[in-house]
Amino acid sequence: MHTGVIIVAGGSGRRVGGSIPKQFRLLGGMPVLARTINRFAEALPGAEIVVVLPGEHIAFWRDLAARFDVAKHSVAAGGSERFHSVKHGIDALKSDPELIAVQDGVRPLATPEMIRGVVRCAELYGAAIPVVEPVDSFRETEAAAGKEGEDGNGNGSGAGDDAASAAAGSHIVDRRRLRIVQTPQVFRAEWLREAYALPYRETFTDDASVVEAARHVIWLAPGERENIKLTTPADFVIAEALIAAREEAENECPDDTKHL
Repeated sequence: MHTGVIIVAGGSGRRVGGSIPKQFRLLGGMPVLARTINRFAEALPGAEIVVVLPGEHIAFWRDLAARFDVAKHSVAAGGSERFHSVKHGIDALKSDPELIAVQDGVRPLATPEMIRGVVRCAELYGAAIPVVEPVDSFRETEAAAGKEGEDGNGNGSGAGDDAASAAAGSHIVDRRRLRIVQTPQVFRAEWLREAYALPYRETFTDDASVVEAARHVIWLAPGERENIKLTTPADFVIAEALIAAREEAENECPDDTKHL
């Protein structure tokens, strides 16, 4: 099926630090956002790609992208919430795709194989998201909900919140029932358009939650542990190491020629 791609890159990158948003920072000598765009162009040749950015960053990105080998894409201005940015991206698609994939701009390490796998699941079931099983143990606190830190997205929770959670108690969560959700999230185009015609709700955490609110079932597809979202300085260190390891593996000779 013909697939349109919306890459949402509206974060401020405050947890990463630095003078520019994290989607524009260099990773392995190329902007993070450029790597994400190129990965989708490689995985889905011919797909229309729309990048959604804050309006004030569009000119900066166009100037930056001109300095690198970045696959063809168009740019749309985002909205006040991620929900509105995705909606703007849907509206900006010029083609009439049968499927629409929505991707975090700061997930540049998804492999083409994984991307195509999620797309195939969406072709079969209408809505598919990549997930991985957690390896850590989890405890659910009994503290009051809503103390999300400085920006309402959990970006600045401090020791006071941790102490309140500890004082309120906690209980173990069965991790076998949990999955870590990634992107790209891929949907039948008509399902996604229908879902984004709904009024915005604060409970919308990702595109799957919006589509689910429109009464569609979400299929879970295999994700990848290396498909990390770059959020903290440590994530950039890990991503640099992963890119270096991949490049080294690609440059190695086949086993049967090493001793020639």
